[in-house]
Amino acid sequence: QVQLVESGGGLVQAGGSLRLSCAASGRTLSSYTMGWFRQAPGKEREFVAAVRRSGGSTYYRDSVKGRFTISRDNAENTVYLQMNSLRPEDTAVYYCAATAIWALTTEEGDFRSWGQGTQVTVSS
Repeated sequence: QVQLVESGGGLVQAGGSLRLSCAASGRTLSSYTMGWFRQAPGKEREFVAAVRRSGGSTYYRDSVKGRFTISRDNAENTVYLQMNSLRPEDTAVYYCAATAIWALTTEEGDFRSWGQGTQVTVSS
């Protein structure tokens, strides 16, 4: 099983940017479709973005399209989430997750490996 560690969270003003990183160990990242999820206080965890093994295909939730970009560097065993034009409603704990499923999936239950999360806070 792959181990995942997120970093890059923090406090930023609305309109600002952050780049989250997810470093993998234990298994090569190229064996997994990768995703980012988030959980805001008092809300259920929700899908944010996913990228296929090769990095050639990506998928986003509607509210982040055009603002967030998911990418991966399989040689560095790292996945990124570039977040621009941040809004207060993007405030959440962001989680990196891995699935052996080949296809892009947005289903939380499909992801079997999870990081511990990194806090993103966007002030208005």
